[in-house]
Amino acid sequence: MESDSAIPLTLRDVHAELGGRPVLRGVDLTVGCGEVVALLGANGSGKSTAVRAAVGQVPVSGGELALFGTPVRRFRDWRRVGYVPQRSTAAGGVPATVREVVSAGRLARRRLRPLGRADRAAVERAVELVGLADRARDPVESLSGGQHQRVLIARALAGEPELLIMDEPLAGVDLASQRILADTLRSQLAQGVSTLVVLHELGPLEPLITRSVSLSAGLVEATNACHPHELETGIL
Repeated sequence: MESDSAIPLTLRDVHAELGGRPVLRGVDLTVGCGEVVALLGANGSGKSTAVRAAVGQVPVSGGELALFGTPVRRFRDWRRVGYVPQRSTAAGGVPATVREVVSAGRLARRRLRPLGRADRAAVERAVELVGLADRARDPVESLSGGQHQRVLIARALAGEPELLIMDEPLAGVDLASQRILADTLRSQLAQGVSTLVVLHELGPLEPLITRSVSLSAGLVEATNACHPHELETGIL
């Protein structure tokens, strides 16, 4: 059994509110080393609130939430965590190239230092991994919706995280981008990266999911162990 300090993400009886309204009502969830856990549920079930709480964006009003054994309120080693929010304009309305946006993923590692050789290499790997090497110098505003999502994923991967948290990465994404995301996740799993991914349905990621957790009205409704295929067999 893993020690608490080795478990990438732990939620025990977690409660959270938004605007004074209870959203999470006692959620229990763990993501172990090398696991890919899918968080499922209808709109309003608390999925996005759970992952935003996990990255410190939503305060926990009760229970325990820890990253690598440290309560999230005291966690500071954010370079170990990569976060992909729900799809939005990757550059936040600021003119920027794909490479510039992805480079922001190195911030937790380099602080205010200029990009070094290792940083640039990590950025290039991440851009190539999501299939955008030929668009690295292009402005993100010129990309399609699926390509935007891939930029956000590359930004998270550029930080070389041990835990990857993704909020609905397949929402509104074309099939080609879904395939690339599945291949990308497979490569991260092969490197031992743990993943929590919010989905409406498992879709093309199903062969990689080790466990699914379904939320309903802020509570865990069901937990199901899955049986992912061998990595060598491919995804689609």
